[in-house]
Amino acid sequence: MTTGADKVAAITKFFAAYAAYDLDGMREVLTDDIEWTIPGHHPLSGTKRGVEEVAAFFTQLAKAGFQAEPLFLESNDEYVVDIHRGWSTEGAGKVDTMWALVWHFNIDGKVDRVFNLSGDQHQMDNYIWSNFSLAPIPDRLA
Repeated sequence: MTTGADKVAAITKFFAAYAAYDLDGMREVLTDDIEWTIPGHHPLSGTKRGVEEVAAFFTQLAKAGFQAEPLFLESNDEYVVDIHRGWSTEGAGKVDTMWALVWHFNIDGKVDRVFNLSGDQHQMDNYIWSNFSLAPIPDRLA
């Protein structure tokens, strides 16, 4: 069983790995079967299932030079809530807004679910549509 301080330390470790675009470091904090929900109406939104889908999402964000500055972390027995400023440094337009993430920890002390909440979802939707496109049909169909 991990303590609240251990959970906050894990999220701090995740953000350090994120800042370095260290996908392996990010994977160390996450379960293999993680579910990470990205809000919005854009090509990168939706629930990512599994650590490889989450890593692929962060690989796309890296192309936009996304940065995150944690401002607040607090925990209880199962969750960490983080509030951070998130912004883009590349691409057409910009994103610069506040984000709240709800991180759920499993019994082994790893993150198995994350839910993102955006301070300005319209800004994020517009930015993603300006910089990322869907593959043509039928390539985007399973």
